[in-house]
Amino acid sequence: MSVKVIDTHAHIFPGDFGPAPAGCDPASWPSTEPNPDAEGGKFLLNGPMRFPAAAVWFDAERRLEASAARGLDAELLSPFPALLNYRAPGEAGRDLARVINEYIAGLVAAYPGRFYGLGTVPMQDPELAAAELTEVAKAGLAGVEIASNVNGAGLHEERFDGFWAEADRLGTAVFVHGLPVPSDRVPGPATATFGVGAEGALGAVSIVAGGVAEKYPGLKIAFSHAAGGFPLMLGRANWFWGRTWNGEPPPPESQRPEAAPWFAEHGPLELARRFYYDSLVMDHRAIRFLADLLGTGKLLVGSDFPAMPREDPIGKTLRSMALSDDELSDILWHNCFRFLGVEPPKLH
Repeated sequence: MSVKVIDTHAHIFPGDFGPAPAGCDPASWPSTEPNPDAEGGKFLLNGPMRFPAAAVWFDAERRLEASAARGLDAELLSPFPALLNYRAPGEAGRDLARVINEYIAGLVAAYPGRFYGLGTVPMQDPELAAAELTEVAKAGLAGVEIASNVNGAGLHEERFDGFWAEADRLGTAVFVHGLPVPSDRVPGPATATFGVGAEGALGAVSIVAGGVAEKYPGLKIAFSHAAGGFPLMLGRANWFWGRTWNGEPPPPESQRPEAAPWFAEHGPLELARRFYYDSLVMDHRAIRFLADLLGTGKLLVGSDFPAMPREDPIGKTLRSMALSDDELSDILWHNCFRFLGVEPPKLH
């Protein structure tokens, strides 16, 4: 069976950010400059970061060529996480978000059915972030990408309630990307591995255990890298919620007098199963666990391209797992559009 594939975890940034807006410190505004050592490549300058970027980071035609070479039919483009700069003042963050969003929206409009887009919003100012959700939708973007924390603050903090309420009201898809907070507890070389995973887990904990999922039951959320180690901890969380093993219903309260359920009416496993998880965990055994625990209807295929190379073809490991045709088709194609709340394109 020929299965269509959309990469739901693929990053991009504009090749030109333009000048810093009035009132914004030019040193805090990202820019690019040519990289003479890479054909068509550029350096992304963002604060102290000087990131060498191949042309596929910002050149649509090269992007499509690279996608076709790995068997892709479509991509869900999201901003390079390093650009989720919540340290800037709110209005400067909004201005940067609009530059990025306009660029991604332009690609979506130019290549319908091939590119879908997630924008970004200034989460450091939750009121501005909530207001920008309407602008994101008007631009033709399917949702937003946000970091797993906002300058170290959890996504469950009360000040973010207005953002979540608006995302719930509008039906905005939200992709939560693990973004480490500087810490001496994580060795530098482990930041991109264990650090990202730990942050992904903490982002999911904020949503599931911090009351967000209970308050806003219509939220459409996906987590990068399967929310790190979060799924593996759900059994323990479920036990602390209702003294239950294996996801079974909790016994009557009279049979567990030592501890009442935590604040949530619904157990953490039930809440976690509302959301979607990028299956980019690099091991078929981990993917099998995710499928068994969360269901194949909640898994997505992602690559982190171009920060990481794609499998050849993309989804190679998933295709090797003896999944049914329907399960594989869901993970590689249909689940992404369910997450976004849009109809899949009719590709030929």
